[in-house]
Amino acid sequence: MLSDEFDVEENNSQSDIINEGSNSENVDLSDNSLQVVISDALSEKDRVKFTVLSKTTLPDFQRSEFSVVRQHEEFIWLHDQFEENEDYAGFIVSMEIYEIMKSLSKTTDEYLLSATVRDVNDFFEQEKNFLIDYYGHLKDATMKSDKMVNKHKDVADCYIKISSCLVQLSTFDHRELDWFLNRFSETLEKLRKVEGRVASDEDLKLSDTLRYYVGDSFAAKRLLYRRLRCLANYETANRNLEKARAKNKDVHAAQEVYDAEATQQISCEKFEVMSDKGKEELIDFKARRVSTFNKNLLELAEWEIKHAQHQIDILKTSLEMINSEEKKSTLNVELARRYHGNNCFNLFMSMNLNNLFVSFN
Repeated sequence: MLSDEFDVEENNSQSDIINEGSNSENVDLSDNSLQVVISDALSEKDRVKFTVLSKTTLPDFQRSEFSVVRQHEEFIWLHDQFEENEDYAGFIVSMEIYEIMKSLSKTTDEYLLSATVRDVNDFFEQEKNFLIDYYGHLKDATMKSDKMVNKHKDVADCYIKISSCLVQLSTFDHRELDWFLNRFSETLEKLRKVEGRVASDEDLKLSDTLRYYVGDSFAAKRLLYRRLRCLANYETANRNLEKARAKNKDVHAAQEVYDAEATQQISCEKFEVMSDKGKEELIDFKARRVSTFNKNLLELAEWEIKHAQHQIDILKTSLEMINSEEKKSTLNVELARRYHGNNCFNLFMSMNLNNLFVSFN
């Protein structure tokens, strides 16, 4: 993957802490030689500021640790600089899909190239067909995952509404039901918290992962487009060279032929370098996405099982407490009946004795 490069602001001046393009193609991030993390995002009225922390052991930097504050527009600018620079044409430049009209114009050019330029390399042709389908499936899966997350949030909101209604109902004159209503309300509140965690976990481990690879897949498609454009330039240089040679076949060492040969040689070298780097990037992209999906989906499955078990425990505990309260309530009612029954018998007997005494008199 392409390493992130930032300029550090200090005392309102910028110092060049990295020589762009010098050794960037040789940077291997697997050894943690450069780590870039967005540690904080501060929202203001009309913009969001991101704090970017960087740690490195590369000799190109003046310091091993530094931070800088950037806005979203600057990330877009940085992405465009990488994508438009021929030195990085063979890299997958990750991005957000933000400039719709620009993307549409590039897609139109891509369709034109696909119709006019034939790629004889089976590897890139297979990758192109795969990425077209994969990108479409990812977009569809992301949309469905977002809907699922929203449904979990809706369920959590329903728990709140029902719980609130039960609490209000328990304040009315229902002495035999108030304990049950309060207990049920507490259970729904606990279930609401669990449902909220389920929604957050699915959003983090599933929706965000899918959304990230929608962007990365689009960037991989852009890589294939740039390679196809490079191939078209190479074929154009070949045709121009043939025309120059045919036009100057009777002229010894014509300058036009020299120029066409130089252009053809440069185009050939660019295409070969880009093809080699592009193949390496696409293979790495496959390994990364498989590893990431395995890791995140396994973690999500473990969390889902824990949340489901937690919900079961909450319901079991609630039922046990309700049953216990019901038994206590039944016992209290029986005792009350016995107590009031004995009192009524004593009252009845005393009244009868009084009546008997009166009749004798």
